[in-house]
Amino acid sequence: MSSAVAELPVAPPAAAAPSWPQRFASLDRSARLRLGAAAALLVAGVVAAFFFSRQPDYRVLFANLNDKDGGAIVAQLSQMNVPYKYAEGGGAILVPSERVHDVRLRLATQGLPKGSVTGFELMEANRFGMTQFQERLNFQRGLEGELTRSIQALASVQSARVHLALPNQNGFFREQQKPSASVLVSLYPGRFLDRTQLAGIVHLVASSVPELAPSAVSVLDDTGKLLSQSPDGAAGASADAQQLAYVQQIEQQYTRRILDILEPVVGKNNVKAQVTAEVDFSQTESTVEQHRPNLTPDSSAVRSQQIVESTGVQGAQPPAGVPGAVSNQPPQNSTAPINGANPPPTAVNGQQQQGAQGQPLGKRESITNYEVDKTTRVTRGGSGAIRRVSAAVVVNYQPASEGPGKPTVNKALTPEQVEQMTALVRETIGFSKERGDSVNLMNAPFLVEEVAQTDLPLWKQPEVVELAKTLGWPVGISLAVALLLLGLVRPALKSRAPAAPAQQPGSQVNAIESEELQRPALPAPAQVQELPPTVEQQRLDEARVLAKENPVAVANILKTWVNGD
Repeated sequence: MSSAVAELPVAPPAAAAPSWPQRFASLDRSARLRLGAAAALLVAGVVAAFFFSRQPDYRVLFANLNDKDGGAIVAQLSQMNVPYKYAEGGGAILVPSERVHDVRLRLATQGLPKGSVTGFELMEANRFGMTQFQERLNFQRGLEGELTRSIQALASVQSARVHLALPNQNGFFREQQKPSASVLVSLYPGRFLDRTQLAGIVHLVASSVPELAPSAVSVLDDTGKLLSQSPDGAAGASADAQQLAYVQQIEQQYTRRILDILEPVVGKNNVKAQVTAEVDFSQTESTVEQHRPNLTPDSSAVRSQQIVESTGVQGAQPPAGVPGAVSNQPPQNSTAPINGANPPPTAVNGQQQQGAQGQPLGKRESITNYEVDKTTRVTRGGSGAIRRVSAAVVVNYQPASEGPGKPTVNKALTPEQVEQMTALVRETIGFSKERGDSVNLMNAPFLVEEVAQTDLPLWKQPEVVELAKTLGWPVGISLAVALLLLGLVRPALKSRAPAAPAQQPGSQVNAIESEELQRPALPAPAQVQELPPTVEQQRLDEARVLAKENPVAVANILKTWVNGD
């Protein structure tokens, strides 16, 4: 076995890397200044990020304040050492969000904000020597202020103003003048007052002032439009609005019933229905008086009864004899048996009166009046009776499959299905042929419009925008710090890093190669030892370094040489 020994150059172990203080000490003045500026910018960025991250979130404390209340609130915030700032335009005062409720409660204990509207607190500042007219005027102003505050409490009202006309009541006047009121309201943009809200404002003002009728209250908006109707047309307009709302309610109820009965059969959004109702709002009143035929006396009510009886003697002689005490005596007391018939009447002298045949005479008349049978019926027709109902229903084609493996197509309903659905609709609306109701059900395919969906790009989606707002500041600070380190600090340190030491020749190792030697290894060529640089080379190197580090200064020097200065 043959072996060969080859000599290979081996590099000496690398020297230890210089530390950061050594690198900083090896930098020149300009590099140190740049490195210091970079460190200062880095510290400023970190401090700014910390400051903005700790900055409180400001919320609105009060908005739309007058100058007097705004100045008082700002002065009080300064005394409480509460930071504040103004919104854009000065329309609101902002304080940190965590102190909003605390500051509001503390300001409320001091009566702030007082507001531009003053109520009955005017009565608390009565001066000595105030006249009766001034007292009445303060009471009127306080009442107007309280009504204004109550009206401004409505959600749709931004501001309000109330004017009261309260005449002086005097007991010597025969006809007292009635009070009246006017209300001016300013609404928030996009809001309005309906009839019920207007009626509530009118009754609020009318109930707050003695002897003030609701018809004497006028409500206007900020455009000068009269919102409350006149007394003559108010009843008619209100009735018309209520009647229209009642008709719409009936039609919507019938439509909902039709959809509820057909949607489970044909599917949702496959049926459309419209119902028209004719409602009779006329009010009628009829009075009917009926007399039935005469009834039997036993079943009739007696109204009045009169009985007349008279007695006498046929052919009786007139009384005779000498007038005197005997003939002038009163008749004796009559006697009647308890049981049995009454005795015949007797004459004055105690003798019974006899007729021609010796029998007494008598007469009896009886008059009986019965009540007339009469029936009086008063019928009042209620308003809102349904006069006629018309329903129109459209049903979409139903999907049907022609067989396994075949696509599903929409087909029309059969006549039996259409008739069944029509019967369902009739029963749902309470169909009446005598009333003239009509139901029309049609089966037709619905036209479906395909709306192209416009997908928002990723950078316009609300979630992405919100995430960018949340992470924008930290990511921006991180990128700024990275650019600062890579653009200023790293080049400055890299430019002054010492070069790696050259390999020293002469190092050899013995290597055993394979037995089959192709060609002998040659020794490494001897390296020529470098001579120390001369003074001119050092100056040239320094000039090159200066030109690399500060090219502007070198350019100015060359310019000066060229100009010959």
